[in-house]
Amino acid sequence: MKKVSWFIALLCIVILVFGITACTDETPEEVPDTPQEETTDTQGIPSDRIHLVFSLWGDPAELVTTQTALDEYNNMQDKVWVTALQFAQEEYGARLLELALADNMPDCGMVDERTTIGWARNGLLLVYDIYKDAAHKPLDYLAFRDNGETVAYSVANEVLALWFNKDMFDEAGIDYPPITLETAWTWDKFIEVAKKLTLDENGLNPGDPGFDKENIVQYGAYVNQWAWQLEVWALSNGGRWYSEDGESIVFDDAAIEAMQRVYDLHLIHNVAPYNEATQDRGFLDSVGAGNVAMCTDGQWVTGFAATVDINYGVGVLPYMKEKKNISAGAPAGIFATTKHPAEAADFLKWYSDGETNFGPIFDGWWMPNNIQWFTDETLVYRWIDEAPMRLRLPAAAYRLAVKNVALDTNVTKSAGWYYTPNTDQVDKILIGALIEAINGSKTVKQVIEEVRPSLEAALAG
Repeated sequence: MKKVSWFIALLCIVILVFGITACTDETPEEVPDTPQEETTDTQGIPSDRIHLVFSLWGDPAELVTTQTALDEYNNMQDKVWVTALQFAQEEYGARLLELALADNMPDCGMVDERTTIGWARNGLLLVYDIYKDAAHKPLDYLAFRDNGETVAYSVANEVLALWFNKDMFDEAGIDYPPITLETAWTWDKFIEVAKKLTLDENGLNPGDPGFDKENIVQYGAYVNQWAWQLEVWALSNGGRWYSEDGESIVFDDAAIEAMQRVYDLHLIHNVAPYNEATQDRGFLDSVGAGNVAMCTDGQWVTGFAATVDINYGVGVLPYMKEKKNISAGAPAGIFATTKHPAEAADFLKWYSDGETNFGPIFDGWWMPNNIQWFTDETLVYRWIDEAPMRLRLPAAAYRLAVKNVALDTNVTKSAGWYYTPNTDQVDKILIGALIEAINGSKTVKQVIEEVRPSLEAALAG
């Protein structure tokens, strides 16, 4: 508990600097007397039950889905009663810090993946492997670990893929992108195809005499440049952003070169639109908008199928030197001040199961996190072949380009935030600084060397 108290003292400083709330001797006015009063009427909770509060972010529709799951859990056993505490995603972290200052944290809940390791180190998250003795466990790369100890697991799995507009490929007479790792395009092949799919207002491609780069009406490619997604290209080029133990900044020459190659899609090759990467909207701003032939983005793109009228498909990522992918997915963990860690662990294990969260999985937003959902053909068929969002791809292509890639742990690795603290602060620095590399006023190498001390300081906290 001393560690928690020490961290609370630091939070006062953070809050004063960033204006989250005032740090006084009194409970902040906006903090509820008890967490469940924020969104839940506690009347009707059986007096003989252990009461757990589960926190989450999202909109009202997501709370309805969560409440349905909680109702099922509360009715299937007679030991625990779980209530939900929801905040808007943009204020979630700040509100939890307010509750920490008031010594009034929930028992368990969602955690921003970028802050998970830092929260564990600073005593807000309990070091507790909820799957330690479980027969079926999540894919190993979905575990958040600090110094080898598991502190949380992602409740869903998300890997990256190459999404494309089939009609644009058909009109150009070009074969669709490959759907197996064995046939994945090299980076040079990716650029070659992107050039053939890039058209100016006169129908000319980059390299054609008279090509007008100022009046491009269709781009061939869009590589998502949101900070965390760029890390996959560093790995593919044989480089690293962070040391393997998560203790230091690397950003070696291979990582810098990979980032420059991404930006050169626009700066040199004229196959990608200008994008300052201040928002993570890869698919919606490219293939989904109808003016780009290919884009890289997470498998959650299948969830957008109901919102866009695009005849789209999926393939595996191209590669620079090595075929690599990275996983993502928000984790759920046990907060350190809970009086019921075992009960919270049992609930989270149930809540993270594919059956419990089949709604967002079936609708295309999530993939399951448990390995049995990738290896048991009956389960695989349920979440892929019976899901309308994935049938559009078709399902056979999704199985190879997404499911099989997720299952290949030689290719798919944990994103940096699974083992590195304070990646939220690192990302903030990168997002602002890299604009000068994106617009070509500086090289990636110049930008990284200028901000390297700040990156190192941010990682150290």
